[in-house]
Amino acid sequence: MALFVFREKVKDFYSKYDVFILPVLRFLLGFAAFHLINKDLGYMAKINNVLVELVLALACSVLPYGVMAFCAALMILAHISSVSLELALILAVLMIIVGIMYYGFQPGDSCLLILTPIFFHYNVPYAIPILAGLSGHLASAVPVCCGTAMFYVLQYVKQNSGVLAGEVSVELIQRYAQIIRSLVMNQAMIVMMAACGVGVVVVYLIRRLSINYSWAIAIVVGVVAQLGMIFMGDVLFNVSVPMGPLVISMLLSVALAVVYYFMVFAVDYSRTEYLQFEDDDYYYYVKAVPKISVAMPDVKIQKFNRSTGPADDNGYMD
Repeated sequence: MALFVFREKVKDFYSKYDVFILPVLRFLLGFAAFHLINKDLGYMAKINNVLVELVLALACSVLPYGVMAFCAALMILAHISSVSLELALILAVLMIIVGIMYYGFQPGDSCLLILTPIFFHYNVPYAIPILAGLSGHLASAVPVCCGTAMFYVLQYVKQNSGVLAGEVSVELIQRYAQIIRSLVMNQAMIVMMAACGVGVVVVYLIRRLSINYSWAIAIVVGVVAQLGMIFMGDVLFNVSVPMGPLVISMLLSVALAVVYYFMVFAVDYSRTEYLQFEDDDYYYYVKAVPKISVAMPDVKIQKFNRSTGPADDNGYMD
């Protein structure tokens, strides 16, 4: 009950001050994204400073998430162009294609493009497909997979920056072919993109089922589906993942998903009602599950002041 009371307090606080909370959250997300980009890449000294990160994050705090994703893409391309202009051009073309395909047909969920690399950086990548499946839709798999690919591209640049900057003697066509081959044949990236995409789809489909505890079942099955894809990648592509970090990351991902489930979708299945009605054309069968809500404790403090008036004949104060 104390947790439910805390949840109601959080919801009440958010409903009152969401005008201020949302810009702060956008600022923190933008600052984290720009800081991680500069930390992992940082090849262009002009934009590799905290002031640029703060200015961009402050501007993005009052703008849509799509603008934040666009600024992050420009920062990535600027850093990579200092190492390999060919790789920067390839990534620019890929970003344009993804932008046209996604924002042209299914705009939204731009925050997933930013959150996915951040979750990967902090070793909880399996949480983002579960959260996207619980709160999004099938198209949410696209930004999650694109964010996954972007994380591995940044890791590729970080690990091969010396090689990319030193290949001046190689012909231009060979450099393009080598870079594309290195990105496309990155089996770890392909396996993780498949695991994240499958996780989003499985969680989304199960949580929409008209069964009790559909969200809890979706979380468990989503984790199992991602594990299955990782083990399949180990068998087919010999992409091995250390078991210890994998288990810890899965447990942390489940914990985050459970917290999100509690804060957003806490319902009382014991009071489920089934309704049936009809009109001229259809019969309707409705399953109604009430949300769990608690009344906020109304605590009143009443102070009693001792009187300092003159005493009566019996010695009592007025």
